[in-house]
Amino acid sequence: MPLDDICLPLPPERLSAEVAHLATAYPALSRRTLGTSILGREIPLLLLGRGKRKLLYVGAHHASEWLTSRLLLAFIGELCRALAAGERPYGLDLDFLLSHRMLCFVPMLNPDGVAIAMGEEGDPLAERRARMVREGVPWQANARGVDLNHNYQVGFYEYKKLEAALGVTGGAPTRYSGETPESEPESAALASFTRTVMPRFVLSLHTQGEEIFWSGGGVELPGARALALRLSELSGYRLATPEGPAALGGFCDFTTAALRIPSFTLECGRGQNPLPASDAPEIYRRLRRLFFESIAM
Repeated sequence: MPLDDICLPLPPERLSAEVAHLATAYPALSRRTLGTSILGREIPLLLLGRGKRKLLYVGAHHASEWLTSRLLLAFIGELCRALAAGERPYGLDLDFLLSHRMLCFVPMLNPDGVAIAMGEEGDPLAERRARMVREGVPWQANARGVDLNHNYQVGFYEYKKLEAALGVTGGAPTRYSGETPESEPESAALASFTRTVMPRFVLSLHTQGEEIFWSGGGVELPGARALALRLSELSGYRLATPEGPAALGGFCDFTTAALRIPSFTLECGRGQNPLPASDAPEIYRRLRRLFFESIAM
């Protein structure tokens, strides 16, 4: 994807087209399918590298945070071009690094939610979902009204106790955690893949706040603080510890506390969700070095 396209909106259909273009243009990039959403949309999975050390990057857990998918596609495209041209961004020997690593990208985990957040109508759940809409609350959930980043096992039942206090009693634009952990096909597919490949490092992209959450599930893994400090240094984002509802049921809580994988939630940009696409170039410029140097972590 040309970096000029980073300002374009990214509905799921455009994402699929751009993923297909990248996989065709760069044979080293392997296109797979993580799974399918409730409404049957493909959840693309892209793999790059030949090594055993897996690194996992995930975008768009939350629907109105689709800009994170744009950032990952920009990185994947620039990375593939640099690798094909034999370039060494920031002095990194990409061919050597990718002979020892495999980068796993899930650019858009929640394609149905992104379509809803962008105003698409007419799916089979539209009438049911219309009863969930709250004025002024951006759509973050999947098509069934489940917030995917509260649908993982670590802290799930503690979070359920908070839902009533938050005014959440069922499917909603945000904050409803579902009936059981991994009840949703999107979160279940990601959790299953993560358990299978056991990456050595997880970076989950969200918006906004220019923060890095790093002690998921209240657990500090050996070496995680040093990695977090390096990510903060590379981006200028401040380190933070999630509190209250934000600390329960999330993907990085699960990967950190249950799987013991150093995992980091990157809150990209600053403002109010959904961030405008026009913010993407500056956010990417600021995070570019972090993305590239994360390959060596």
